[in-house]
Amino acid sequence: MPNTARWAATVTLAATAVCGPLTGTALAGPSPTALYAPSSLVLTVGHGEIAAAAAPERAVTLSCAPTASGTHPAPASACAELRASGGDPGALSARSDVLCTREYDPVVVTVEGVWQGERVAYERTFSNECVKNSHGRTFFTF
Repeated sequence: MPNTARWAATVTLAATAVCGPLTGTALAGPSPTALYAPSSLVLTVGHGEIAAAAAPERAVTLSCAPTASGTHPAPASACAELRASGGDPGALSARSDVLCTREYDPVVVTVEGVWQGERVAYERTFSNECVKNSHGRTFFTF
């Protein structure tokens, strides 16, 4: 093999060895966080019968993918609860181990955002704070 051909083969092999891993990284696919559909919600609570008339008194954020986070006091268990309900806050039923008074002091909760890539817009009025907190374990307790 002449020197020029040997030199060209050496340069080609060196370039492949150095640049090969770089191109492999670029073509490896989406980042691990891109594998999860977005699941981020904003939950608000206020006193009143409808959200339009009740100014929010508290608001928390809840992000469930790729890990549970946000300003919700218990994001991991709230995400697990919502996952078990199929992403429907309305499917969280009242627990039988909680006793609440029949006092009427309406509390309205809203849930807005995205759950596993689907838009969520939920509003519900509970007769009082205790009844709100009795639905599910942690999702509405903020």
